[in-house]
Amino acid sequence: MIIGIPKEIKPDEYRVSLIPGGVEEMLKHGHTVLVEKGAGLGSSISDQDYEKAGAQLIGNPGDIYKYAQFIMKVKEPMPEEYHLLKEDQIIFTFFHFAASKKLTDAILQANVIAIAYETIRDENGRHPILTPMSEVAGRMSIQAGAKYLEKPMHGRGILLGGVPGVAPAEVVIIGGGVVGTNAAKVAAGFGARVTILDIHMDRLRYLDDIMPKNVITLMSNIQNIRERVADADLLIGAVLIEGARAPHVVTKDMVKTMKAGAVIIDVAIDQGGCIETSRPTTHGNPVYTECNVIHYCVTNIPGAVGCTSTQALANVTLPYAMELVNKGYERAARENPAIMRGINAVKGKITNQAVAEAFGMDYNSLLLSSLSI
Repeated sequence: MIIGIPKEIKPDEYRVSLIPGGVEEMLKHGHTVLVEKGAGLGSSISDQDYEKAGAQLIGNPGDIYKYAQFIMKVKEPMPEEYHLLKEDQIIFTFFHFAASKKLTDAILQANVIAIAYETIRDENGRHPILTPMSEVAGRMSIQAGAKYLEKPMHGRGILLGGVPGVAPAEVVIIGGGVVGTNAAKVAAGFGARVTILDIHMDRLRYLDDIMPKNVITLMSNIQNIRERVADADLLIGAVLIEGARAPHVVTKDMVKTMKAGAVIIDVAIDQGGCIETSRPTTHGNPVYTECNVIHYCVTNIPGAVGCTSTQALANVTLPYAMELVNKGYERAARENPAIMRGINAVKGKITNQAVAEAFGMDYNSLLLSSLSI
């Protein structure tokens, strides 16, 4: 199979989908790998590194899409790439369809097979490709929050951990999954007072056991959210519903009760955001102020640390990519249910129920059932 690795063109995206070691692995199995020139530079991987591994360097991204049967990316295709998509091509990347009707329509019109990193789920209910990026995003959310709480950034002028004789910041995290857990670890390490809210009691018990004493857990309900949001110096939105648009668990009225200069980091913005006042931003222009609260809603937070994120992502994507290129997507899906769960669209039809429901479109379960064992 011919595998194509385009350079990411989303603003301030420095990751690349395949590292030279992955190129070598694919070549061992008889595949051809086309890498766009400069694709790895944001992750400190040179064109020469790819050449040494056996990749063919391509200067024109259009040629990548023209010849490759399997496109492997990091982020969803941008509008400038829509016309390059080829019928029956397999596109393997983060899609987050529920956040964009425009992207969903473009993928359906292109008649490609869209396999989304974020909906690949194993038999234990874990998301093995989403997890390392959620770890990065959770940790970076606290770094960003600490920065924008500083007065020169128009924040409250609060040090997360305080100092002896001065109270630390109040950090409130909505969602106790991978993002929320990693955010809590870093915030607690800074010495902040941290509250994690989640809807699952078993998860709260687990977090209560493993977290230090400056972290408390609360059931996520409207009363607790309302009270804790009003107290927060830093609010982290970390809600995830697989494949679906994130619900607005924090309303605009709640945001209005926050302190002037408080900071919101909505990590769920990739899926539409879990805070009503959130809207997508970029690393180049990461924040805006609404209701006197600073909002940081960057849609590709891990992209800022390309070296770390690329290595972490490559660790988990390569095994699935190898299955797909060695077996083809149909056989791979039959033999690995995790891959089947990753298939969001097949040749103009939506095969993920949450995506279909997000836009009131038809859900085509029969396409997947025909692949079932």
